[in-house]
Amino acid sequence: MGDVTQSRRVRLRAEATSEIKAIALKHLAASGPASISLRAIAREMGMSAGAIYSYFASRDDLITVLIADVHTALANLLEAAHRTARSDDPASRMLAHATAYREWAITHPEEFRLVYGDPIPGYLSPTDGAGHEAAHRLCGVLLGVVGSAWPHMDTRRVGVREGWSDFQPGLVALARDSFPELPPAAVGLCLRFWGRMHGLLALEVYGHLSHQVADPAKLYQSDMLEQIAMLGLSVPQEG
Repeated sequence: MGDVTQSRRVRLRAEATSEIKAIALKHLAASGPASISLRAIAREMGMSAGAIYSYFASRDDLITVLIADVHTALANLLEAAHRTARSDDPASRMLAHATAYREWAITHPEEFRLVYGDPIPGYLSPTDGAGHEAAHRLCGVLLGVVGSAWPHMDTRRVGVREGWSDFQPGLVALARDSFPELPPAAVGLCLRFWGRMHGLLALEVYGHLSHQVADPAKLYQSDMLEQIAMLGLSVPQEG
């Protein structure tokens, strides 16, 4: 009987935790990151303000968990996209990564804004723990897809030749530990590739392309294909 009671408590706690996170994302979508409040969430759930703090010690703890969840879900999605592309076709893997990233962003705009929007007032991201590890993993996914393409690129076209001193120590350690064969120029290319993806997506998610283009997906794909071609890789054929 004790095990059954304990199992029920665990299940109910998990359900309440999921509901808290879902309501936080709803508030985020309606009013932005600054609207995330444990007390407001407790009121909506019919829970006392004191009770909700048994789930999350502070608003910042909740935000950290939400961000970690976003990073983990996005990393899983991107890794799945890589597996759908031919392993011997690095350009297709890069395009699959970019396409999956856009599909996630436009179908999860609240999560995109949480992670890549304006800083949340008063929130300081932790430098260790599960949230940091999730962000670390997501960065590694991008390093992996660009790293697998690196030997097939015309590296003369990469452009600026960064040195390791140009990057933060955490990124250097990740690159050297996980992809020791990659030079710093490949890491710089990863960041520029991310920037190209992110730039157009931010414009789209925040509604700045709606009056400029009829099909943002077409614009985005054209930009990704152009970047792939500029690296000397064979551009994947449409259809």
